[in-house]
Amino acid sequence: MCSNLRGTHRVSCVVDRTSGIYNALRGLAVRAGLDGFVLALLGSIALAALWPGPGVQTGPFSLRELANYGVSAIFFFYGLRLDPEKLRHGLSNWKLHLLVQSATFLLFPALMLVFMKIFGGGEGDLLWLGVFYLAALPSTVSSSVVMVSIAGGNIAAAIFNASVSSLIGVFLTPFWMGLFIAASSGELDLAVVILKLIVQVLVPVAAGILLHRWGGKFAERHKTNLRRFDQTVILLIVYTSFCDSFSRNLFDDRSIPDLIWLSCSMMALFFLVYLVIGILSRLLGFSREDRITALFCGSKKSLVHGTVMSKVLFAGNPAAGIILLPLMIYHALQLVAASVLAQYMARSAPISGSH
Repeated sequence: MCSNLRGTHRVSCVVDRTSGIYNALRGLAVRAGLDGFVLALLGSIALAALWPGPGVQTGPFSLRELANYGVSAIFFFYGLRLDPEKLRHGLSNWKLHLLVQSATFLLFPALMLVFMKIFGGGEGDLLWLGVFYLAALPSTVSSSVVMVSIAGGNIAAAIFNASVSSLIGVFLTPFWMGLFIAASSGELDLAVVILKLIVQVLVPVAAGILLHRWGGKFAERHKTNLRRFDQTVILLIVYTSFCDSFSRNLFDDRSIPDLIWLSCSMMALFFLVYLVIGILSRLLGFSREDRITALFCGSKKSLVHGTVMSKVLFAGNPAAGIILLPLMIYHALQLVAASVLAQYMARSAPISGSH
């Protein structure tokens, strides 16, 4: 036991035991599908609750402004990695693309509108606003492609759909949110929001695509570092959003049962969409590879786009932390569920040459 040791030996023992516990917990988290980024998200929320001061400060060099600059940088490097030639080649499998994009931008919002009618959710409720915002977002990019690869799906189609979904979301996400918020308060000026998104998101993406010929290889070589940069900006946005919410005590009326109910609802939403896409894929006669791509690309939502778009859609809103909460819960749960499903599909894949 460490308590029986003295001086540096005791310190060394404590460090070794702490490191062992950390590695064990990290191993459990990884096996459960919770990577280090999800744990960092939880840490940023905890930090916002304990120390919200830095996140609510304003000024040209404040954390809020740094996050704004980071948003444009994220989408510039995203565009830099997009190969226009590959996007053009990917247009042929139009039935698969139509199903994925319809599930992402039509099925999700339609289900949310139905659930609001059934369960009596109001447009003024912040959690319902957050859930509908989740439903209106584009699909993920990196994690969808990874899961499709593990399960043995159509990787080229996954890359195409994830990329196209990101671009479509610049217009359809604010359009859906404009209809939703205008129906209750009329506070969202859709034209202004889309203009801001074009300046802050679409212009950097277009600039990146135009420079792909010269900078694409550089971006691909440094994709790991760029991914860390993306995650850092997301953590910064999450921290500042939750700082604002915690500093105004907006979480005081949110109980643990509320969060449990929200988590169960998010998991149910994932599997409901997954089930509907699976049925439609079989009715359309998709191959196993295309069906896998449709399932993983059509049922996932992008935390990257959700956090960065929130800087425009909910700029200055102190409740942004609450609005982002359903998205972060869904993000964590979709990683767990998709990891388990992808590994199951990989194990159950037919032997090459058999039918």
